[in-house]
Amino acid sequence: MTVTSTSTPDRDSRPRAGTPAYRRTVIALIAAAVATFAQLWSLQPILPAVAQGFDTTAAQAALAISLATGGMAGFTLVWSGLADRLGRARVITLSLLLATLVGCAAPFASDLVLLLALRALQGAALGGVPAAAVAYLAEEIHPADVPRATGLYIAGNPLGGMGGRLLAGMAADYGGWQWGVGANTLLGLLALAVFVLVLPRARAGTATSRTDGGRGGGTASRLRAALNTRGLLPLYAQALLLMGAFMTVYNLLGFRLMDHPFGLSQAAASLLFLAYTAGMAGSAAAGSMTVRWGGYTVLTAAGALMVAGTAALAAPFLTVVIGALLVLTFAFFSAHATASAWVGTRAVRARSQAMAIYTLCYYLGSSLFGWMGGLVYDAVGWNGALGFAVGLTVLAALIALRLRRLD
Repeated sequence: MTVTSTSTPDRDSRPRAGTPAYRRTVIALIAAAVATFAQLWSLQPILPAVAQGFDTTAAQAALAISLATGGMAGFTLVWSGLADRLGRARVITLSLLLATLVGCAAPFASDLVLLLALRALQGAALGGVPAAAVAYLAEEIHPADVPRATGLYIAGNPLGGMGGRLLAGMAADYGGWQWGVGANTLLGLLALAVFVLVLPRARAGTATSRTDGGRGGGTASRLRAALNTRGLLPLYAQALLLMGAFMTVYNLLGFRLMDHPFGLSQAAASLLFLAYTAGMAGSAAAGSMTVRWGGYTVLTAAGALMVAGTAALAAPFLTVVIGALLVLTFAFFSAHATASAWVGTRAVRARSQAMAIYTLCYYLGSSLFGWMGGLVYDAVGWNGALGFAVGLTVLAALIALRLRRLD
């Protein structure tokens, strides 16, 4: 993977891996990821409680997830423009602060419509973190260590998503869905405090001077650069297609595990989210693997592992299914960390806009292909849905062939 920098590498003063500034920056960005994804996914495991509390259907309750992810995707471009003007660190802080304030109001929603509106607002607020975080690392960390730092940041995504889901489920057992949301809001507040207190002050102040706005023209010009820079479109496709395949599996696996031949309870099936620990490992390892073997090689290997893991989920044995899910999750987050870091290093003129488009594709893949996978499942069953996910992964690999000469 080619790393682009405006400085001569051996004279670059930005933090290297192992230095205190590097560690503090990475810890702060991981905390931002935890705050973001714990709150984004907090309602997913407690949707039955939401449906019961508002006497509504499961499909209507599930809009609390769809509207939040849709709000995040839709506002990433808005946040990217603000990041160019205000600075990356300030935008991440503002994003998390607004989302946490909305989260404080959500448990007091008196009807489903108000809850859905608050969730849409919260998702829109959270969009500032993915729009700015990778661009911040690409600008504030030494170019040689950006892939490692980005991989560690991406590891915070499954950490927050898994932790938020498990925390919400446990809290909801005691006080209903309101407690589940409240617990994740408190977690988000604590993680925000870590971000603000740990992020190196000097680096937070320099983010504005390195943003694209000073050298990339207006917003329209930067958007064109984010679309026209060689290699970015295939990377956006990785986000769209691989996330679609991944969410197809995770959306439907609970149904599979509760059906014959497994017959697990809802509580036991929900433990599948613990497989996100493999995602943390995959994200953290992606940076080192990219530095050693190159981005294209890592993407190709991750895609092959995703195909193998997805295919093995057809097995009627629980131990095989658990192992396959771990492989799939490790591979997906390895690919996601690699692709997002690659976007951050290639999009020199329009990092915020490029990361916003990548995030938009990521959540569009989740909502669109996740929904289409459900239609396939209803029509032809579990194996058909797995075939759909494999097809998306293979298509992503074919598109990635355009990245071979950019590595």
